[in-house]
Amino acid sequence: MAAPLLLRRFPFLRLQLGRNRLAARTVSPLRHPWSTTADPTRLDEDVSTAEKTTAVLSARDPPSYPRWDDPDHGRWKEMEGEILRDIEAITSLTKEILHSDRYLDGESLTAEDEKAVVENLLIYHPNSEDKIGCGLDSIMVDRHPQFRHSRCLFVVRTDGGWIDFSYQKCLRAYIRDKYPTHAERFIREHFKRGSG
Repeated sequence: MAAPLLLRRFPFLRLQLGRNRLAARTVSPLRHPWSTTADPTRLDEDVSTAEKTTAVLSARDPPSYPRWDDPDHGRWKEMEGEILRDIEAITSLTKEILHSDRYLDGESLTAEDEKAVVENLLIYHPNSEDKIGCGLDSIMVDRHPQFRHSRCLFVVRTDGGWIDFSYQKCLRAYIRDKYPTHAERFIREHFKRGSG
């Protein structure tokens, strides 16, 4: 009587063992796919570690995919595109000025580039009056005095003094002024951290 019961349960037992082996293959990085034996103590460690990791990730880091059914997401994407289109020309020009061989270190910008930088960047700097000081003579490209590997823009004053200014700080101020409801999210997502 016991033998027929054992035979009836054997396929289910084999199926259950097969599932455990499959789970062990996907969880255990130390198990080789060509090996049929597994170290049961190591396998238990790997499974419990994987379960802990999964639990920690799911609790702390919820999925960061956009909510397509969220009406604000669609509005945000529209505004994000509008802001990007708005600042694209001046951002491209500034990056070209700073990162191409168009200007040598210490060289003043052409009248056309200077006008674009002053009208689209410098006037939006939070401390533009302090930067200009006694008067604006020109805009220059040079190495930053503290960070010699990076180039930046400088205001050359009429008294011969010069001071650097951050074009990103100018852009952030412009965005905050023109797009106040979406500015902080845009800045958080599109500007590097630590640049004020």
